[in-house]
Amino acid sequence: MEQMTGKLFFDMYPFLDGQDVTVTGWVKNKRIGKAVAFLEISDGTTIHPIQIVVEEACYPKLSFGIGACVEICGTLLCTPEAKQPFEVKAKDITVLGEVDETFPIQKKSHTNEFLRTIPHLRPRTNLYAAVFRTYSVMMRGITKFLDEEGFVQIHTPIMTACDGEGAGEVFRLKTEKFYGQEAYLAVTGQLHLEAMALSLRKVYDFCPSFRAEDSNTPRHLAEFWQVEPEIAFCTLEDLIPFIESFCKSVISYCMKEASEELAFFDRFVEPGLLEKLQKTVFSKFARISYEEAIELLMKSGKTFALPAAPGEAIHTEHERYLADEVFRCPVFVTDYPKEQKAFYMHQNDDGKTVAATDLLFPQIGEIVGGSQREDRLEQLLTRIRECGLSEEDYGWYCDLRRFGSAPHSGFGLGTERLMRYITGMDNIRDVVPYPRTPGGIAF
Repeated sequence: MEQMTGKLFFDMYPFLDGQDVTVTGWVKNKRIGKAVAFLEISDGTTIHPIQIVVEEACYPKLSFGIGACVEICGTLLCTPEAKQPFEVKAKDITVLGEVDETFPIQKKSHTNEFLRTIPHLRPRTNLYAAVFRTYSVMMRGITKFLDEEGFVQIHTPIMTACDGEGAGEVFRLKTEKFYGQEAYLAVTGQLHLEAMALSLRKVYDFCPSFRAEDSNTPRHLAEFWQVEPEIAFCTLEDLIPFIESFCKSVISYCMKEASEELAFFDRFVEPGLLEKLQKTVFSKFARISYEEAIELLMKSGKTFALPAAPGEAIHTEHERYLADEVFRCPVFVTDYPKEQKAFYMHQNDDGKTVAATDLLFPQIGEIVGGSQREDRLEQLLTRIRECGLSEEDYGWYCDLRRFGSAPHSGFGLGTERLMRYITGMDNIRDVVPYPRTPGGIAF
């Protein structure tokens, strides 16, 4: 017989009134009175624990502590007048997994900093269980949108012979004996996806990316997940509204399918979260050029740690100012100087800028990076040389321009950064189960 999960109990309890049921899960709370005891049991499938009523006859079986894994057989009774919609009156209790006094998660408040030291146990808390359920919903919303848009999912290599970004911030693998050459953990699957898009029109990958960047910040990970759509016969002007629709669809899907979790975050993590997300879904995203962004920053009167200047990078503090204070909504920044961007981006007619965009979100900064790809062979070869890269290494990539090239564009969205925005969590390390950051890899 199919086992009943906590979520199924809350979905079906009106039809189970008076029936014998079996509840399995972990003990969240235990209160023992003179004649009756109460347990709260959760199996992680819903934000709500199941209340178990234990009469005195079963007291000898209550020797376990908070965190123990139990199986409880009893009768489900609807309780329309009580705080919880139903409870289970226990008939028998079996301890499936004991817990000793060293179990670190007790019925008290724990800081996120402390919980980061025990990533294998923090999903037992209400907060992190809700975060990881929401992450699952978000990933489902991403693939649902792209599938409905007719995209073909591609699994691009995790080990690669070329640095897709050309920036050198890669994890190098000792593969000379195996492959006869050095290989890297992939920063992006984009170059391989371009080949697929120029045959299948609309493709995407959803896979881990690895960046050996020594950035110890609340928004950087060394291992992170990206979704990377790539579209043939698509210019930057086509791409920007697609990105906006994509982001809004994913957020809307989470608001519908993870409504209880988002209500929890709105109450305990970021008051006003639901209103923020609603505004994001129904408001038009702003758009400015890099040149206009620099001008706004220079005229802001703000003192930045890294001053804004023409030709200089737009840093996180600048991104936050633009999205949080100037536009107060997500904003596309376009047409960056070519020196700031990767070799594969389409050069604009001015010869100075590229058809690229970064999408900046309030509270987060850059959440999407995308561009129209350079589809002209000579211009691509020129940029490869200017960036000091090997034409031989990228020969296969140049072949795509030799043999039936077409305008095409794509972007990468960091799912963990979007999760921060959707949940209100302050630190990117708190939206992934086992964060990989500079300084150690304990798990």
